[in-house]
Amino acid sequence: MSFDTRHKSRAILDGTSRAGARSMLKAIGFTDADLARPIVGVAHSWIETMPCNYNHRDLAVKVKEGIRAGGGTPMELNTISVSDGVTMGTEGMKGPLISREIIADSIELVGRSHMFDAMVAITSCDKTMPGAAMALIRLNVPSVMLYGGSIAPGKIDSKTITIQDVYEGIGARAAGRISEEELKKLEDLACPGAGACGGQFTANTMSTVLEFIGLSPMGFNSVPAPDPQKGEIAYQTGLLVMDTLKRGLRPRDILTRNAFENAIAGVAASGGSTNSVLHLLAMAREAGVPLNIDDFDVISARTPLLCDLKPFGRYVATDVHAAGGIRLIAKKLLDGPYLHKEAVTVTGRSIAEEASKAVETAGQDVIASVQKPLKASGGLVILKGNIAPEGCVAKISGHERLHHRGPARVFDGEEAAMRAVTSGGIKPGDVVVIRYEGPRGGPGMREMLAITAGLMGVGLGETVALLTDGRFSGATRGLMVGHVSPEAALGGPIAAIAEGDTITFDIKARRLDADVSDAEIKKRLASWKEPEPRYKSGVFGKYAASVSSASEGAVTSPKF
Repeated sequence: MSFDTRHKSRAILDGTSRAGARSMLKAIGFTDADLARPIVGVAHSWIETMPCNYNHRDLAVKVKEGIRAGGGTPMELNTISVSDGVTMGTEGMKGPLISREIIADSIELVGRSHMFDAMVAITSCDKTMPGAAMALIRLNVPSVMLYGGSIAPGKIDSKTITIQDVYEGIGARAAGRISEEELKKLEDLACPGAGACGGQFTANTMSTVLEFIGLSPMGFNSVPAPDPQKGEIAYQTGLLVMDTLKRGLRPRDILTRNAFENAIAGVAASGGSTNSVLHLLAMAREAGVPLNIDDFDVISARTPLLCDLKPFGRYVATDVHAAGGIRLIAKKLLDGPYLHKEAVTVTGRSIAEEASKAVETAGQDVIASVQKPLKASGGLVILKGNIAPEGCVAKISGHERLHHRGPARVFDGEEAAMRAVTSGGIKPGDVVVIRYEGPRGGPGMREMLAITAGLMGVGLGETVALLTDGRFSGATRGLMVGHVSPEAALGGPIAAIAEGDTITFDIKARRLDADVSDAEIKKRLASWKEPEPRYKSGVFGKYAASVSSASEGAVTSPKF
């Protein structure tokens, strides 16, 4: 039986009783012929607060041209985005993770209310990708996702720089290691135009995820934002969504357990962001796929690290594209074999079929072979222990210490910790503990790039460890552990850590522990009092009241 390409829109646009709806749409230029075709929502996050999404309106024009050429009628819609990079280190940084839920809710709300037959989502900044994916999974209409593309790298002389260098430069300036003029040069040159952050930070990690999991066509996302080819890719996306609609292929048909395992392997092989743990858990919850935090450690441990990418390596996302793109990473993993080759993608072809088209640039050294990987296992590591009984996440590139033992320096919030870092209050060997920054306690689980980059900048990156119930930017490096669960605001053991307690990180044993007895932790928590919510109303208050633990993806769900 053929799939009805107007399976949703007939109910809102057909028949005598729907004359009012058609009349409203004719007011803005739609014709009877337009309204008789399949209606395709084109969602994007254009916003004038960051470079990441700045090309979305231009890409939407091309996507819509492709939809029309494929026999559909596009309807464009816009949703919000909040920049991690701009808000970093401020109260505003509470917003980005919360924005993921609002992006998901807003796209779902328009799509469900206007009964689109299919959807295209154009995404770029960190939270737009999982947010849009969550919405498309909920709607479960034939859909395609397109990444707006990576920013071009900045240059100082012959050195490639990214926003990571600016944040580390702030710490270096505070320590007197660089001049004000050198920091200004970093600031001026790190971000040369539109596109998402250039290293294998969260945006490019989630772009990789979307190709590996099958929601984006393989080869589309890694084309950089400033590349003239991006417009043609957008047009092809419009054609593809119409083909996907005719085939009746929906997101939940694609998002199997094997697809999620492929996505995690893609993160591990590329040295991707710890934020992928939160976002993939959230997407799995929407798709009804069983996935838990421990799965990331298991899959990462069996997957080799192949990509020499920032924040630890030498290269950026545009170099991946030049080397052969995400297809090449997938092909090398399939040769392992480290992927489920039969997993279907949005094109209708399997990941193995898509990866077989990879063309490797001669002499490239961005993406290693599985025979000679950069590291035998991927970077995502899940630790547990008496501080984090539900788990926490570290990203290990192979350069970090695998064991650290030192005294806790305890801070109830990021700002207090940052003051200690920039004023010389943190010493070699210390363990910086930042709490009450979790999904509920923050609220919003702020990223800690400002402070982790600050530690690097002042020269403590190799001698200090950090743990938090907040999270990290994909640009973070060093021995840093986030997503400590349960969080302090829920009375997790991290709330019981006292100044001077000895903390032990044992990466090989997958342990994070305080040298404090269970009885003492229980005694301390017995006198613990839940802090007053920092926000009791508005979007932050609503989020804090409904968000789940980071170990479950920090999702907001109805409580029935």
